[in-house]
Amino acid sequence: MPNEIVRFSHVSMQFPGTLANDDISLSIYEGEVFALVGENGAGKSTLMNLLYGLNQPTLGEIRIGGVPTGNAHSPEKAMQMGVSMVHQHFKLVPSFTVAQNILLGHEPKKLGLFYDGKRAEQMVRELSETYGLEVNPSDVVRDLSIGLQQRVEILKALRTGAKVLILDEPTAVLTAQETEELFGVIRRIVREKNMTVIMITHRLPEVMQISDRVGVMRRGKMIDVLETAHTSEQAISSLMVGRDVIFDDLRTEQEAGEEKLAVNGLTALNDRMLPALRGVSLSVHAGEIVGVCGVEGNGQTELSECIMGMREQTGGSVILNGKDISRMKPRQIRDMGVSFIPEDRLSTGVDQKSSIAENLALGKHRTGLLSGLRGIHLRRGKVKKYAQQLEKQFDIRCAGVDEPVQSLSGGNVQKVVIAREFSFDTPVLVICQPTRGVDIGAIEFIHERIIEKRNEGCAILLISADLDELFRLSDTLVTLYDGRITGKFKAGEISMEEIGFYMLGAKVQDS
Repeated sequence: MPNEIVRFSHVSMQFPGTLANDDISLSIYEGEVFALVGENGAGKSTLMNLLYGLNQPTLGEIRIGGVPTGNAHSPEKAMQMGVSMVHQHFKLVPSFTVAQNILLGHEPKKLGLFYDGKRAEQMVRELSETYGLEVNPSDVVRDLSIGLQQRVEILKALRTGAKVLILDEPTAVLTAQETEELFGVIRRIVREKNMTVIMITHRLPEVMQISDRVGVMRRGKMIDVLETAHTSEQAISSLMVGRDVIFDDLRTEQEAGEEKLAVNGLTALNDRMLPALRGVSLSVHAGEIVGVCGVEGNGQTELSECIMGMREQTGGSVILNGKDISRMKPRQIRDMGVSFIPEDRLSTGVDQKSSIAENLALGKHRTGLLSGLRGIHLRRGKVKKYAQQLEKQFDIRCAGVDEPVQSLSGGNVQKVVIAREFSFDTPVLVICQPTRGVDIGAIEFIHERIIEKRNEGCAILLISADLDELFRLSDTLVTLYDGRITGKFKAGEISMEEIGFYMLGAKVQDS
């Protein structure tokens, strides 16, 4: 038997109104990749936060290497005991270099006083070579891709000499190539360093690909622990949600209606003032989903921002219901009938410090639904009642709608954004990364809501890094590479393998 490195014994974690972890007992061993799965709000991140010392368990005991963590457990103590954690939302300083971020708080000094930049860069090069994670120590973090930023976070965690590395949704923002590179690193550190990697994830194909065992949580309980080699995606998903999950084709056959959104020869610059869109043209009709396929960083973000008036375009036009909206402000565009689900739900989708109810009501004060009431308490009552209806309709898992959004799991934050934007009932929806970091049961739910909107006649532009999602939902697929449309296909006309050539610019469809 391998050596036990982590043990949870009858661990419970009670928050006000929520039992996040319920009597969990679990052993994790040296040199294994342990996947932790479950629906959003199942208690996965809470359990790992207890191991990392961000919270103290209400009941039970946690041991690391056979030693109890005790009542004064903290991240600093966890790192001393050999546990490090890379969070889903990176905690890097964008204006600092790679070396400065990795060594933050542990910087080498000249004469004991001054930051020794050369020594710091050399230390990071040595750390990089040790773990096979290539980085340039002098690069500024804000200029790095998401994949490289994650690499910096992992090196920052490994700098402490960790024996256990916790990765929270490590592939949620990575391309397929970056995911493969990450898995190569995980295999290497497990094989060569005998480290233990605990991976919180929603992506079951990746669970099957990388893990040795998988723990399945549901509503705060550990439902089962399985050997990955002796189970299946279907069995895991059924345990996660308590029922069979079947991704059928939800679309109904119908003719697309009139053109609702048209992008004509659109050009724009990215944040570095370099060309991001180079003459993009596409259209979306009523009752149609147009899916944009592309490796992230090829203009998808700039496309959605230009449509929504959040980024200035340098040429071309955006037409909504026959009217040119190219120079309009975001509020004007929304008032004309466009709802928007942004790719970054935390920075542009919600106000994290405001309540769930307040976030769900954003924009409704202009529609008349929640306006016109006399007295602030009457308005609050109506807002709360409205929010509770959406909470139930969209299955938002929370202790109550008065709770701040920042208390929710990532998937439930996404449900708040979707509930709010879908409730406007606009004729056009621009949806970016709708199920990023969302569990399999919530994915099924969100897909059903998107298809309902399409079947009701909504024109939907869907931007996603998940090809399975795009192929399942889209009526029309367009490929975007280096800011240009390289192909346009009707559903069923092209395979997932073939479309990859257009996404990488290796093929371009004839005009």
